[in-house]
Amino acid sequence: MVLEPGEEPVQALTEFARAHDIHAAQITAVGAFTDAVVGWFDREKRDYQPISVEEQCEVLSLVGDIAEGDEGPAPHLHVVLGMSDGQTRGGHLLRGHVWPTLEVVVRRVRPSLNKVYHPDLGLALIEPEQRHTS
Repeated sequence: MVLEPGEEPVQALTEFARAHDIHAAQITAVGAFTDAVVGWFDREKRDYQPISVEEQCEVLSLVGDIAEGDEGPAPHLHVVLGMSDGQTRGGHLLRGHVWPTLEVVVRRVRPSLNKVYHPDLGLALIEPEQRHTS
């Protein structure tokens, strides 16, 4: 999929996954944002601490997955953003606004990916259908 100026990628990918009945996928993307908010997970607070990027930035790398959660399929995205001075910002993509484009490749995978919330961690994690034992 190709996102256009102003689109918000987390919302767009959530809608895409639900519209196309995608419950397990791998995601990669490149492009640029006018602004973004990435998150760093604070283990003590069990929540993402926002890191705001208030300038045009290049999406140097965006990787993630789509997995089935309590509310249906949802993306989990990590991003590295390139700043005008050559520095980078990165983390869990909480939100962003595309400009001029975001070129996204969504690859369905098997088996299905299911996320289960772990209150002790404060996170929903993928639970394998079968655990391998050695």
